[in-house]
Amino acid sequence: MATIAVINSQAGNVRSMEKALRYVIAQVPELSGTKIILSEEPAQVVRADALILPGVGAFGEVMQYLRENGLADAIVSAVQQGKPYLGVCLGMQVLFQESEEMGSWPGLALLPGTVRRFPVGILHVPQIGWNQLRQQHADPLLAGIPDGAYLYFVHSYYCAPAEPTDVVATTEYGLEYASLVRRDNIWGIQPHPEKSQWVGLRILRNFLQIATAGGDA
Repeated sequence: MATIAVINSQAGNVRSMEKALRYVIAQVPELSGTKIILSEEPAQVVRADALILPGVGAFGEVMQYLRENGLADAIVSAVQQGKPYLGVCLGMQVLFQESEEMGSWPGLALLPGTVRRFPVGILHVPQIGWNQLRQQHADPLLAGIPDGAYLYFVHSYYCAPAEPTDVVATTEYGLEYASLVRRDNIWGIQPHPEKSQWVGLRILRNFLQIATAGGDA
């Protein structure tokens, strides 16, 4: 039985993610027995079979919370052990080396690249609403998801990976940016799958299947 830790970074409503995951588990017989825990305990995070970090809010505040409470080290340790990680919105952004939000803030540095603000004046910022994922190549997280599928976005900053091979899907909002990234056992997605109807639920299902298969993807 796999245990999935939804990390509570005090940023955003983790209960929405928990509810969506439990719904998926109830609908998919092969996921029966998968355990979802909400955690802000480093030891629990390291012991879990897979991690999900949802979040909205300020990059610097979240990174400060993760570091001060031992969660940053726990996430890095778990990822280095090969455990699947899914970062959602801010949980994706903290994967990178730094963010320019309100100055310069170091991230977890699990992926090379930076987090940048949308240019002023191109479109309304933040981006709020439905937009498309343009798939750059196949990935198990997108199994069953058509190219151009719509998901729900809420953000003012976007990820700029240093390595093009880390980019799985892009989105257009005044410019083309990486909205889904993956390196080995690390995934990050900018839109909110827990708010994106059947497309988002399928993405969560795919991640749970990856996690319960021992991270093989």
